[in-house]
Amino acid sequence: MAKIRIDGREVDVGEGGTVLEAARKLGIDVPALCYREGFRANTSCLCCVVKINGGARLAPSCATRAVEGMTVESETAEVRESRRTALELLLADHAGDCLAPCTNVCPAHMDIPLMIRQIQEGRLHEALVTVKQTIALPAILGRICPELCEKGCRRGVMDSAVSICRLKRHVADVDLESGNPYLPPCRGASGKRVAIVGSGPTGLAAAYYLAQEGHQPILFDEHPLPGGNLRYAVDPAKLPHSVLDAEIEIVRRLGAEFRQDFSAGRDASVTELRQEYDAVLLAVGEVNRAKAAALGSELQDKGLRARRGSMMTAMEGVFAAGAAVTPFRHTIRAVAEGRQAAAMIDQYLNGQLVAAPGAAFTVRLGVLNEAELAAFTTEANRGQRTSVAGAEGFTIPQAKGESDRCLHCDCGKLDGCTLRKYSMAYGASPKKYPLDRKAFERELTHSAVVYEPGKCIACGLCVQIAEQAKEPLGLTFIGRGFQIRVGIPFDGTMSEALRKVGEECVAACPTGALVMRKDAGLPEKGTS
Repeated sequence: MAKIRIDGREVDVGEGGTVLEAARKLGIDVPALCYREGFRANTSCLCCVVKINGGARLAPSCATRAVEGMTVESETAEVRESRRTALELLLADHAGDCLAPCTNVCPAHMDIPLMIRQIQEGRLHEALVTVKQTIALPAILGRICPELCEKGCRRGVMDSAVSICRLKRHVADVDLESGNPYLPPCRGASGKRVAIVGSGPTGLAAAYYLAQEGHQPILFDEHPLPGGNLRYAVDPAKLPHSVLDAEIEIVRRLGAEFRQDFSAGRDASVTELRQEYDAVLLAVGEVNRAKAAALGSELQDKGLRARRGSMMTAMEGVFAAGAAVTPFRHTIRAVAEGRQAAAMIDQYLNGQLVAAPGAAFTVRLGVLNEAELAAFTTEANRGQRTSVAGAEGFTIPQAKGESDRCLHCDCGKLDGCTLRKYSMAYGASPKKYPLDRKAFERELTHSAVVYEPGKCIACGLCVQIAEQAKEPLGLTFIGRGFQIRVGIPFDGTMSEALRKVGEECVAACPTGALVMRKDAGLPEKGTS
């Protein structure tokens, strides 16, 4: 038994115990991508380094035995910088997209691959829930969205993009036609009321998400009916009022109130609204100087002055979003801003610091060569894009066929990727070291496991697991130095290498190099 101190805290360590084990005993989260309890330390990732006894060099905590009286520092600036560098080196040649290109270019950053996967599997209600986590008005947007996400679809390089927008519309239409449309769960009533000036796409989206947080939205609009430009500027042949009214009704059923024929500045000033309500959101669409003056708000460039990110105006508790701040053509951007505004207002009402989240962390593959594209398309439906007449939507079989065209470019282990988790925690940049990335490959011979060597960081955990389980073939290291990688001996296949412990290797993998086929969004071998 040895007693050591880590960051000023004492801890007893059993004989032969390591500094990493001691840190974990104290609840200190030291990143260790190549370590697994019960296996020998590989010391390959060098993310678990700490400073020992004030020495000049850092040591890997996974392989450093605890010695009586040892003093360890695990969170100094030097230690954190070294860990960040180690993570950035691992990211430098990483061959994979954390987020699919379609999700990256979608202004709402919807989890498109998950929605498509759920449609493939016939889980339309779950697909609808996935959509509504980020897009409040999918039946509307499914008819008028400019399909920005499809411009990022990698399938478009092969033939034509997956019809993402119509798939989104499909799950929304099925939900609306069910007679019992989905209502998201809402928190208990907060007692806070938010005045939303404008019931167009930004205001409706903000109301949808504010209601889920337990706040009561009251939407004021100068027109006789809610909807703003969705009702009064969009051709009803393209967006039927019945669809618009159905999605507005969902917002109403969540607890929103609508007050029509109300003009801010004429019927009440923004200052008066703020005195009556706990917060105010200006979602009035494009403004000119006269309208800004009527609102009592400052005008900058072509919109109301509001802080970037927080959406707060100079008036306490008054926010502005959508085309009122930045005129734009695309409704999807207005809806996305409404959701962000709801998040900012919720922070304000809860007394928190009002700050927008940073961009989601992702590594990007970029342009693929022919062989890499072929690796993506191996198991996708090779049929052409599903076309329908005019404004018609998909049937269920059509939606299934179109969703089968998806290449599933996202990472199959996004939420379980330790490399991504710690890269975010340490602010590591995938672009810090401009190395040529590894080639993108997929090994699909295993009935349950997908192997993508370009994501492998050669931690060796799967090699040890297979060895301990006495797999007849197993896995091994191939190459030397920076070119070392995990491979299959004697040019074997993954199905031959992992007959017993495929699932255990997937669970241990710190990246998305090994994933279960279902998690990767791929059908079982031999099915379509």
